[in-house]
Amino acid sequence: MRRWRALSPTIRDTIAAGLLIAASFVPGIAERGLQVGELHLRGATGLSVVLLVIQALSLAPRRRWPAAGLAVGGVAWGLYQLGGYPPTVAGLAVLILLYSVGAHQERFRRAVAVAGTAGYVLLAIALHLRGSGEDLINYVTFFVVLAASWGAGAWVRSRQHEEARQRRASVLRAITDERGRIARELHDVVTHHVTAMVVQADMAGFLISADPEKAADGVAAVSGSGREALTELRRLLGVLDGAAPAEAQPERVADLVERMRRAGQPVDFAEEGGPGPGGGLGLAVHRVVQEALTNAVKHARGRPTRVRVRHAGDGTEIEVVTEGSFRGALVPGRGLTGLGERVKVFGGTFEASGTETGDFAVRVQLPLAVPA
Repeated sequence: MRRWRALSPTIRDTIAAGLLIAASFVPGIAERGLQVGELHLRGATGLSVVLLVIQALSLAPRRRWPAAGLAVGGVAWGLYQLGGYPPTVAGLAVLILLYSVGAHQERFRRAVAVAGTAGYVLLAIALHLRGSGEDLINYVTFFVVLAASWGAGAWVRSRQHEEARQRRASVLRAITDERGRIARELHDVVTHHVTAMVVQADMAGFLISADPEKAADGVAAVSGSGREALTELRRLLGVLDGAAPAEAQPERVADLVERMRRAGQPVDFAEEGGPGPGGGLGLAVHRVVQEALTNAVKHARGRPTRVRVRHAGDGTEIEVVTEGSFRGALVPGRGLTGLGERVKVFGGTFEASGTETGDFAVRVQLPLAVPA
């Protein structure tokens, strides 16, 4: 079967045509053919053999040129019927040709259908003039059989087109999802580290004359943030270049909080229940806290921020509240939108809203069991 499938469709159809011709000369099989009109004027002749061979060989181009194959095979089959030759199994080729037109003909489908119908009507009239005793109902019934063969091919064609459309849509969705994932990673990396670098550089500029030692610490913190940003960007660029993505190993949430404290943001941090999950879920926990603290530094610099992370047997709960930072209606930007999408991937819940006291809170619940 593997060798058979490795052959080109034209070669396979040519071999099938040869087998059909051979079967037309096997007693007990040869006469199981397709006949209309039942003239029975004469036995097999040299011309009938030629028409038989043409009918069968018309199968060879049935996939590449289905309309041409039907035209040649259909005319040969019609002449065979008008000749009054005995039925032969090669006549079944016309059903296969009709199926092939329905399945493989891309252009001028309606014109081919009209031409085929007109050809059959002319054949029925010619058979009647030649003395056929078929009733009208028999001709109509035979036409329904022919049309059903065409319809079966058309149904298969529509199914194939629908499956191809779904495959293309699936690929586009995968590409879009991957682009969104990379965009979220780039946003989280660049925004967080650049924001921290800007804040630390500003502080160093203010302290360079008043407290050179603290200013030097600020410059060192800028350098550290820059190096971490470069490391994460190299990892993302490696993914874009086609390299196998290495498992992201985020820093501890406590280290992230400490770096934001050095940037001048007063953060009260508490973590309960152990070190927390690893892998993609651990990265999600890290990104949630990272984005929430980055927003606090960008929009509420210097305001107290409270971070609570609780790990339990069923998942992780995160709450980041920045005091007095909510100023009316919330318009989610790329960061909060991407954060919600990231949490949704893990089957979690995400909420970012203002409180009655004017604080801004980000609350996330990430289940330990990731849905399929």
